[in-house]
Amino acid sequence: MKKRFLFISCEEAKHICDKRQYGESTGWERIKLGIRLMWCRFTKAYSKNNNKLTDALNKAEVDCLNRIEKEKIQKEFEQELAKHK
Repeated sequence: MKKRFLFISCEEAKHICDKRQYGESTGWERIKLGIRLMWCRFTKAYSKNNNKLTDALNKAEVDCLNRIEKEKIQKEFEQELAKHK
């Protein structure tokens, strides 16, 4: 069995961690990430911070502008920009 079969690089672990955050990682990738998390403190820290970010974004109550409001602001911006040309 090759060493690369189970042991992944830190960069690959970060990529898998990001994929896991969005539910796009496979079971095999999660297993390899779990092995990496057992011994790599840098990957653990990255994963921990990634989880905190995900939790913060899920808990955030952000009110976004709808399409009509965005278009109105864009139009006003373009009008003001035309005045200063």
